Amino acid sequence: MTENAPLTKKDFGSDQEVRWCPGCGDYAILAAVQRTLPKVGATLENTVVISGIGCSSRFPYYMNTYGFHTIHGRAPAFATGLKVMRPELDVWVVSGDGDSLSIGGNHMLHVLRRNVNLQYLLFNNQIYGLTKGQYSPTSDVGQISPSSPYGSVDQPVTPVRVALGAGARFVARGYDVSKQLPDVLEAAHRFQGAAFVEILQNCPVFNDGVFDLITDRKKGPQHQLWLEHGQPMKIGDAKGVRLNPQTMRAEVVELGDGITEADLLVHDETNRNIAWLIADLPDVKALGVLYRADGPVYDEAVRQQIQMAEERAKGADINALLREGHTWTVS
Repeated sequence: MTENAPLTKKDFGSDQEVRWCPGCGDYAILAAVQRTLPKVGATLENTVVISGIGCSSRFPYYMNTYGFHTIHGRAPAFATGLKVMRPELDVWVVSGDGDSLSIGGNHMLHVLRRNVNLQYLLFNNQIYGLTKGQYSPTSDVGQISPSSPYGSVDQPVTPVRVALGAGARFVARGYDVSKQLPDVLEAAHRFQGAAFVEILQNCPVFNDGVFDLITDRKKGPQHQLWLEHGQPMKIGDAKGVRLNPQTMRAEVVELGDGITEADLLVHDETNRNIAWLIADLPDVKALGVLYRADGPVYDEAVRQQIQMAEERAKGADINALLREGHTWTVS
């Protein structure tokens, strides 16, 4: 690479051998991120990828940027500290459905509600891949696995609803091999605050084909609701989503027989209620930006407080501070 030459996807790839299972959706997500970063003006020295534990968390090794492979579920805590102290850095958190929603659920909740200025990518393959296929918080009821040999009886978590419930101000969804995934990542990067992106991802070893309904090249588009702000919610040419006036729930309907585009819900990405309604449609996945609303950014507010404290503490004597107030002697 010559000096001042524009960066490319190749520049963001490290010299490490990428070691995921053949056919893993993580390869496609890695490529999408590496294609996105040059488009958003990212630099190698100011980009940081922070991960927890899991297959997805190998990500920092494969990026020619700074990175930190942290501990299980705690990537948001590390990322928050880094963003507060080094605001110029572009911080990406990479995690899986087990890492984020089980042991790390509390940490993910707080980084989202605080609105820390970072991108949070949750790879959801509905299984624990690294530890050999146990069911995860997003696994379907009936999932057969080493930890649920008779089928899981847990009701699965819907990640985007968890994010909405936590107060996230940017919530989006994509899938691993989608051509539109870089567009979703670009939108997340433009947002000032915590941008949460769930990425549906295939695990060919322990949960192969779990998202085939959505990702199949021929039939998949019939089950994909790609959202566009201000536009009716159409699914292909024959279906759409409307608000049922009796149940006040979103439902998938066939166009025709008196139902037209005028009956469909119009997407308003600033409306949290609409995002909630379309987050878990039967046999259809809402994709793209579900919700986006500006708000106070946590790390900016913390830095303002630090600056205030430093101004007030000018000329302070640490020895005098330690010795002020009540003291006693232990003999």
